[in-house]
Amino acid sequence: MSYIPISPKEREAMLAAIGVKSLDDLFEAVPAAHRFPKLDLPPALTEMEAASELAELAAANESTRDLVSFLGAGMYNHYIPSVVDHILRRGEFYTAYTPYQPEISQGTLQAIFEYQSLMTALTGMEVSNASHYDGATAAAEAVNLAWAQFRGKRTKVVVSPTVHPQYRQVIRTYTQGMELELADETGAGLESDPAALAEQVDANTALVIVQYPDFFGRVYDYTQLIETAHEKGALVCVVVNPTALALFKTPGEMGADIVVGEGQPLGIPMWYGGPSLGFFTTRKKFVHKMAGRLVGETVDNRGQKAYVLTLTAREQHIKRERATSNICSNQGLLALASAVYLSLVGKSGLRQVAESCYHKAHYAAEQLSQIDGVGLCFSEPFFHEFALCLPVPVEEVNAHLLEHGILGGYDLGQDYPSLKDHMLIAVTEMNSKEEIDALVEVIAEVAHD
Repeated sequence: MSYIPISPKEREAMLAAIGVKSLDDLFEAVPAAHRFPKLDLPPALTEMEAASELAELAAANESTRDLVSFLGAGMYNHYIPSVVDHILRRGEFYTAYTPYQPEISQGTLQAIFEYQSLMTALTGMEVSNASHYDGATAAAEAVNLAWAQFRGKRTKVVVSPTVHPQYRQVIRTYTQGMELELADETGAGLESDPAALAEQVDANTALVIVQYPDFFGRVYDYTQLIETAHEKGALVCVVVNPTALALFKTPGEMGADIVVGEGQPLGIPMWYGGPSLGFFTTRKKFVHKMAGRLVGETVDNRGQKAYVLTLTAREQHIKRERATSNICSNQGLLALASAVYLSLVGKSGLRQVAESCYHKAHYAAEQLSQIDGVGLCFSEPFFHEFALCLPVPVEEVNAHLLEHGILGGYDLGQDYPSLKDHMLIAVTEMNSKEEIDALVEVIAEVAHD
């Protein structure tokens, strides 16, 4: 068989059969002004030359292999065991899609089933779908679930201002055209207790969304808020950092109805911000309102264990108007990565990762807060991220850090004008004591200039 599928002679025969002289003739129906312009490409390269040029371009990028990173805000630099990538690259799994005849691919369905089982155990919930595109879309799908649950009779969603700003933006995008009121005053009540949110919950509220730990890294117990919301008939969605759940009380124990989040910390590289996966877990009673796919375990006619797509409430399987979402695929390959990671580290291993993050972050916070003019912005307990108040602009501090091979924290003033000169610093198990001490030393230098 020829490596190149179509020879010039075969192409001419195909064109003749169609009744045209050239490929360009096939586009005559498209107005010339709207055709794709002619590409101004350089001369062709050999494979060796192309590989060399691409390697040179890639070398211009800086990564956490070259820089010490203290940047988080939703994407975190965790250690990923080599076996995760090894499993992903196997031909049996190397696809991001579930087949159209999924029951034939028992291995793929079993992997998704295991992923779902792990996510329900981690979040303390009862069911999990087979993932969404990222944490932000998972949060937006929680709004869709609440809207479907109340059939539009409740039209208010209370979103905490300390939920990730990008998540709130995606929720606003999702809800365009819906008769829905979003209560998410940016910059308001950033230092208040979550109980203050309860004052916004009324008989018209369908859903309350909070983050745990919140965008500033603070840890609150939302049990009382959830009870108050339930008393008023509203549902509660908790956006979580999955690593923190190995150390703290789960949202399921607090009484949450929906738990969503970003699965990137579970064995997925940062990859310049994506791709990643959004996990979505909920209570059994809401399963028919849940977007995405659900894999179940059963037995076949011979009594052998078998896996099936139990729920596929998506527009490619049912009538479009009955679909709960336009999500057309789960992030299957990345869900597998998280399942492999969680299976490998286990319950005790994930707790060790969380404890390492916690203690290193608190060491960093303690050392940084001793610098004159620098201090912690909030007094509440935190996990592995904390907000730092600086005497100089964050941009200036980060530029100085970069000169020393350190990727600094997130500038909170970008999203919260009231937090100008405030930096969000993330510390993970990947940061050594020496690296933290170097961070403290450099920030001390720029703070005293």
